[in-house]
Amino acid sequence: MITVNIKRYNPETNKQYMESYEIEHTDKMKVLDALQQINDKYDAKIAYRYSCRAGQCGSCAIKINGQAKLACKAEINDNDTLEPLDFKVIKDLIVDRSPLNKKVNDLNLYMASESDEKLLEPEIIKPETYAQTEALRGCIDCYSCISMCPVIKKSTEFIGPYFMRAFSDLSFDPREDTSKSEDAIDSGLYFCTSCGQCSKTCPKEIDIYGKGIEKLRATAFARKEGPLEAHKQIRESVINTGRTVQPMDDSKYPEGFIKAYNQTHTFEEKPKIAFFTGCMIDNRLPWIAEYLINILSKLGYEVDIPEQQVCCGSPLFRTGQVDVIPSLIKKNYETFKDYDIVLTVCAGCGSTLKNNYPEYDAKLNVMDITEFLQDKLKTEDMNKLDLKVTYHDPCHLVRGQGISKQPRKILNNINGVEFIEMEKPDQCCGAGGGVKSGKPELAKSLADSKVDMIDELDVDYVVTICPFCEFNIQDSLTNKNSKTEVINLMELLNKAYE
Repeated sequence: MITVNIKRYNPETNKQYMESYEIEHTDKMKVLDALQQINDKYDAKIAYRYSCRAGQCGSCAIKINGQAKLACKAEINDNDTLEPLDFKVIKDLIVDRSPLNKKVNDLNLYMASESDEKLLEPEIIKPETYAQTEALRGCIDCYSCISMCPVIKKSTEFIGPYFMRAFSDLSFDPREDTSKSEDAIDSGLYFCTSCGQCSKTCPKEIDIYGKGIEKLRATAFARKEGPLEAHKQIRESVINTGRTVQPMDDSKYPEGFIKAYNQTHTFEEKPKIAFFTGCMIDNRLPWIAEYLINILSKLGYEVDIPEQQVCCGSPLFRTGQVDVIPSLIKKNYETFKDYDIVLTVCAGCGSTLKNNYPEYDAKLNVMDITEFLQDKLKTEDMNKLDLKVTYHDPCHLVRGQGISKQPRKILNNINGVEFIEMEKPDQCCGAGGGVKSGKPELAKSLADSKVDMIDELDVDYVVTICPFCEFNIQDSLTNKNSKTEVINLMELLNKAYE
């Protein structure tokens, strides 16, 4: 027997409430089968949608333990919680899809009017062009991506991932001679934080952000329709200095951490482990690099930090400014190709090196520092800290690299640290995708929601492993006069090993 929890809504009394049901479980039982069994066994009259039962119509999408999924495809497990998508609820698990359907119809009519008499003569579509457009097809109109998008809950100026996918699909169609990037900009193209939640949620595994929004931003850049002014400044900095940011005037390292490190560290034999610092760690958070080196040294590892490294290109990928990318990748690949392991301590850098570089035939053995350290730390060698902490999952770590258990394993092994999970640890804080620099009010709103979750826990620190998340969340904590502070995992570990 298993227990299934269902959030119900009675429109006659306008009441929402949770009900739990016990049912017999069978192997690979689907959520849809569980709902049917509950209605048959308890005469519960739970309202829910279903049609094809084959994952093709999208009508049965609901939230299962907070994640949007198709009820006909997802397997039911003990103590699962079933809820409607984040739209107006009609009854129980059925939501009102009509406003979205109207938007879809309006968009289709607009696209049709724009495309009249603009189709090119039939031509042979090249395989690479077909692959680009094929990656965006297969949408079944379940609207799960919209339900899970953090930005659309905060801004009416962002039309949402579903519609951005449609803009992208049409823009990349070789039969069209009209770009939709300008329309996409007007619909909030630069409001997307690149959190990847839409791609992770999509039951058809459409990479809405990576193959759609990001490429649409590149198209806008190529047509000189984008990006935002703040994003252009980042590109200029990379072109002129190889870094997105420069050291602060009062910095301990006026030329960056890497140069100072190499002035004081020499090796009899070149280490096989290299550290890719990233721009923020090198020039704005150099103490994080210090802590990482200290920890690795205590564990007996020598690490090389090559001076030739430059920006990984992540901010440029995310904002569509891809003209500079090939030269950055070439330089970094030549710099790091002979090392056995390349360590990162920035979620965005790690995700870019792992996911984007292979597309340019530049594959490196990249490991986030939590991957490397998770089985190498010994609690008995640490000081007892007596701290309560929670953890924020950076988007480019949890979804970009699939890393979630490793940092939690480390936190649970730090002597004297009590780890408390927040309600939605992987909800975007708003720092990525160029939003922090280009749309600061949106970044603030998303961070404020994150801080509200943190403040409920009464913890000393919120731990993370992304410099952009650190700055954005700390800004919100400060503005809200929270007693909690942000701390990088390397700084927390350094406290334990001091």
